[in-house]
Amino acid sequence: MRSRIIFLAVVVVVGCGPRPRHWSGEWEVPAPPDYAHLKYWAAHPDKADEADRVPDPSLRNRQDEAEADVFFVHPTTFSGRAHGWNADADDAQLKRETDETTIRHQASIFNGAGRVFAPRYRQAHLRAFYTKDERTAARALDLAYEDVRRAFQYYLDHYNAGRPIIIAAHSQGARHAVRLVKEFFDGKPLADLLVAAWIVGWPVRKDAFETIPLCATADQTGCFVSWRSFRHGYVPKRYVHGDSIACINPLLWTPEERPAPPGLNEGAVPRSFDRLWPGLVGAQVHEGLLWVRLPGGILPMRRNYHIADYNLFYVNVRKNAMQRVARFLEARGGQE
Repeated sequence: MRSRIIFLAVVVVVGCGPRPRHWSGEWEVPAPPDYAHLKYWAAHPDKADEADRVPDPSLRNRQDEAEADVFFVHPTTFSGRAHGWNADADDAQLKRETDETTIRHQASIFNGAGRVFAPRYRQAHLRAFYTKDERTAARALDLAYEDVRRAFQYYLDHYNAGRPIIIAAHSQGARHAVRLVKEFFDGKPLADLLVAAWIVGWPVRKDAFETIPLCATADQTGCFVSWRSFRHGYVPKRYVHGDSIACINPLLWTPEERPAPPGLNEGAVPRSFDRLWPGLVGAQVHEGLLWVRLPGGILPMRRNYHIADYNLFYVNVRKNAMQRVARFLEARGGQE
């Protein structure tokens, strides 16, 4: 039982967790990252980083041979006491926390499907999601998105060269990913390169995009997937939900509401990042939420499993990304 208690306890210290108790923030804007320098990439194929890791020898980092790319936008890691509403991309402690949590536990999922690019950006402070000062929060989030946008444009200009693209993100990163997909892919020529978008941990409407649908099958491309994990039977009052909100079951890769048993879960990954735990949880879509039956002691949260949105389904997400890339390349080969 002890192994279960520590298994996913605070899997990643990211996402919209408890609101900060102390705040001394003013509008102090750090210098913008220069994406010509590798230090402003948390993950990049030209450097060794946490996105290169795998939690088990049965998995392999395939970035050197990959034919696709992954642009990953990490979630909120800027919280607690702070000066200003936006993070400093040069903050050494914050970079370390980001790398050892979300880059290791989330971005690494995709190193079997493509080269992983994950920019450091002036993310908005966690308080932006709780404050009543909506105007200031919007400014902070807009500034964060501008960095994400500039990083993606730099990636397109210097690294893409016509390669297929996966967009992947979580929480605050998913919020930015919605804007990124709308601006660069939705009804745009670049949509021809979109394998799929994993926009996880943020409520996304099914009709969020004009030309990019919600994925309906495991090998569909040019579409998006999204889910938010909660305790089975829990319907949150403060989080948007309902039939208009997109939710894909990451064990079935469809939006249907039939339960998927734990036997379909090929492996969750613990905080220690040193093993796989097959069959840990099943999942079921319910009114725009992903209901999960989690054994006691696995997570410190009783109802909202946000921090583990990816970890609970690590191997299934990894294999699905590889499946969609293979399907995309097969279809493109047939068109040439």
